[in-house]
Amino acid sequence: MADSREAVTETGVDLRLARQVLETEAAAIVALIDRLDHRFAAAVETLDGCTGRVIVTGMGKSGIISRKIAATLASTGTPAFFLHPAEAVHGDLGVIQSDDVVVALSHSGETAEILRLLETIKRVGARVICLTGAPESTLARAADVMLDCQVRVEACPMNLVPTASTTAALALGDALAMTLLVKKGFREEDFANLHPGGGLGKRLLRVDRLMHTGDDLPVVDIETPMPVVLQQISEKRLGMTCVLTADGRLAGVITDGDLRRTLATEDRLLERTAGDLMTTKPRTIVRSALAAEALQILEAHRITSLVVVSDDTDALVQGVVHLHDLWRTELF
Repeated sequence: MADSREAVTETGVDLRLARQVLETEAAAIVALIDRLDHRFAAAVETLDGCTGRVIVTGMGKSGIISRKIAATLASTGTPAFFLHPAEAVHGDLGVIQSDDVVVALSHSGETAEILRLLETIKRVGARVICLTGAPESTLARAADVMLDCQVRVEACPMNLVPTASTTAALALGDALAMTLLVKKGFREEDFANLHPGGGLGKRLLRVDRLMHTGDDLPVVDIETPMPVVLQQISEKRLGMTCVLTADGRLAGVITDGDLRRTLATEDRLLERTAGDLMTTKPRTIVRSALAAEALQILEAHRITSLVVVSDDTDALVQGVVHLHDLWRTELF
């Protein structure tokens, strides 16, 4: 039986060639590892110190990679956007300011549209980081920081189509973005703020984006008569109310369940106050916690509401998050 790795399909598709493409591109990325030196560190420092925007530019296939790098930087806390070099020389150059950093991609380092930008970039005083496969090129010599992403050979059988070179540039861009992310102290909470939609946004959604606050927050004080407590629970429709001390701290909660259990044994419920009936030391969560953490607490303790408190030691009541709010975010 022939080795399946050597097989050509019945339709004539050569799987060996496909595997060779992947091996060539993987080797191009691995070759970058030993080139991560003081120049890479200088590039990260330059991006971290940028007080303006990071402008990523490239032509053709490099332009497509540039868009991805700009999107990755922007999604991880670094203001960045793509500038088409051909459009730039027809009026868009005005977006480049002295406090910006331009990241230019050109495998040859001689892309005419990129080189035409250099005079303006240098004149306004913006800094330039280039990703190139030609360390001695015009672009490499003009850049403040040059990152070498040359490849031995393209994955194209004719060694023409940008394949391994664009893969290497993309990987190097990711390495820059992820190293910068850590240096900036970018956290899961920051990522959640920048990704409010989609699966990632839902997974990293914070409690303070879902909690009920202000007029929607059910609150009474310890001395509140029970008729007012019942009215508060009914009007706010969360099945509970917070009971606060005079200085706004959480003294306890009263839930629908507390009322039902008391009614089973108490004939004079309406003569009581909130302080008589409340459950002290209820479950709470800080406003900066992830919604997924709130869901875990609610399910583990079989409750439907969590009181949200401030992150500081005062632990003042900030809101209430309900199980139904978490269900609507499809965290399951």
